[in-house]
Amino acid sequence: MFSRSVTMYNEEIKRVLPPEEMVTDSKQESGSQKNGGKTGFDATDLDPYVLKDPETMAMNFARALENLGQAASAWLAPRERGEITETAIDPMADMVKTLSKVSEYWISDPRRTFEAQTQLMSSFFGIWMRSMQRMQSMSGLQGEPLPPEPDTRKDKRFSDEDWEKNPFFDFLRQVYFVTSDWVEKLVSETDGLDEHTKHKAGFYVKQITAALSPSNFIPTNPQLYRETIASNGENLVRGMKMLAEDIAAGHGELRLRQTDMTKFAVGRDMALTPGKVIAQNDICQIIQYEASTETVLKRPLLICPPWINKFYILDLNPQKSFIKWCVDQGQTVFVISWVNPDARHAEKDWAAYAREGIDFALDTIEKATGEKEVNAVGYCVGGTLLAATLALHAKEKNKRIKTATLFTTQVDFTHAGDLKVFVDEEQLAALEEHMKSAGYLDGSKMSMAFNMLRASELIWPYFVNSYLKGQEPLPFDLLFWNADSTRMAAANHAFYLRNCYLRNALTQNEMILDGKPVSLKDVKIPIYNLATREDHIAPAKSVFLGSRFFGGNVEFVVTGSGHIAGVVDPPDKKKYQFWTGGPAKGEYETWLEQATETPGSWWPHWRAWIETHDGRRVAARKPGGDALNAIEEAPGSYVMERV
Repeated sequence: MFSRSVTMYNEEIKRVLPPEEMVTDSKQESGSQKNGGKTGFDATDLDPYVLKDPETMAMNFARALENLGQAASAWLAPRERGEITETAIDPMADMVKTLSKVSEYWISDPRRTFEAQTQLMSSFFGIWMRSMQRMQSMSGLQGEPLPPEPDTRKDKRFSDEDWEKNPFFDFLRQVYFVTSDWVEKLVSETDGLDEHTKHKAGFYVKQITAALSPSNFIPTNPQLYRETIASNGENLVRGMKMLAEDIAAGHGELRLRQTDMTKFAVGRDMALTPGKVIAQNDICQIIQYEASTETVLKRPLLICPPWINKFYILDLNPQKSFIKWCVDQGQTVFVISWVNPDARHAEKDWAAYAREGIDFALDTIEKATGEKEVNAVGYCVGGTLLAATLALHAKEKNKRIKTATLFTTQVDFTHAGDLKVFVDEEQLAALEEHMKSAGYLDGSKMSMAFNMLRASELIWPYFVNSYLKGQEPLPFDLLFWNADSTRMAAANHAFYLRNCYLRNALTQNEMILDGKPVSLKDVKIPIYNLATREDHIAPAKSVFLGSRFFGGNVEFVVTGSGHIAGVVDPPDKKKYQFWTGGPAKGEYETWLEQATETPGSWWPHWRAWIETHDGRRVAARKPGGDALNAIEEAPGSYVMERV
């Protein structure tokens, strides 16, 4: 199909050019130079798009179809066996239902429909006219060739030079941008939708436009088409084979290949900081790390990571390990390593994670060190749990945690971002029904939700590279960790979604934890509240707003980059920066504009904050002390279980 399009374009060039001018000679080329290369397009540029070995292409195409059939079988087999049943929690059903409300608004009024269609067609006509003018100008009959429409968006998907240089692909690129903008505008201008429905509609439209980008298809992507022609379709043979392998690895669901999972192993290539597992129960192991300094801070440090992902994001490798850095600064570090839950943990709710997780860790620390006072760190949902537990402790006059540090943690969910798309009463009821049968939510569901927040970066580039180009992804430790997903215990996950995303109960003083109403106003210990400027999971504005609900002093800090890179920012890398500006009052944008920017990592700033509250030091401690024996070497066995 595309070959015919290119041929038709070539014939159009022939109609307006004399035969001897089909190939631009060196004299003519001088008028179309830009940085030493052509800005125009001539027939010689079509050569990479011309199929040279149809027979080999046909054979490879047949092999690719055979591999695609194996992929289809891998997808169908578990469904035919009843191992996978499609349920109402599938986002596709909600997407259709949501977007139908937008369609109803525009179709219900013929005048409104006509105006919207006219606007789109007018834009298309303008692009078409400019494309025809470019083609005519390339003939040399109308002076210098017209330059392509500049890609002012700097979209990485359209970085290949032929997206601008080749009029066919340039036309597709412009049509795509215009259509995407048009449909997003339709959503924003739809009246009568509640805020949540409009938010969902906008999110789903972005998913659709990201999926339908011409960069995702071989006939409409110049680089993909050239590579397919050059390899006679061998890339598709490899790609469809990888697709079949990834669906089989996901037991009927596509486990998107983002990195080479064979290049890493937990405990061998990552999570290498020396330590011991000194206690464990049904839902967690407690790790104490070996000291690397002669003296350590008197107050131990407890880290409560998210259970949605595994704790070793803070210990990926020695060069960027926050845990190792803390140990090297003289901290006695303890980490909660959550179990990867299964049906046995179905009834473990937030109270269980607070009591059997955080309180169990505090008891363990006291046995191992004799210390009743600790500094605590909570990351993401682990920070939300920590904040709620602090409120529960305040209700119970429990003063063991003396300072708390929250990494990219939301306690107020008013501005929780696109994850709120997946949370409303109807979707939650369907999700709870689904989890009831298994006792947990499979980790792949959460991974896909997180990937959808940045589909143009976390889904489609990997889809194109793996399954259309047939390229094995490069090994990347962060993407290995991202793919090493965890399940969510049914009661725990339902409590989190209902009380935080749906009801915003923690800052409304409506959360009941372990039978007790809790309020963040009762939390009067010092808080170090870290937000990341480009966070798509816990938006900085949301973290900023949450700061004002605590009853004590809050040190609000913003760091550069996003949810992971902004936190894992070793000082020696000198990669990002951070902003400080006093209490989180007024509007976030105003606070950030007036804040002081400091180059480098926020880690030393945090260390100074910790030591300001208690800098006393004691002799280094051994894991477990005299009271507890080591169960196994860090990182322990709980973190090893794969989904």
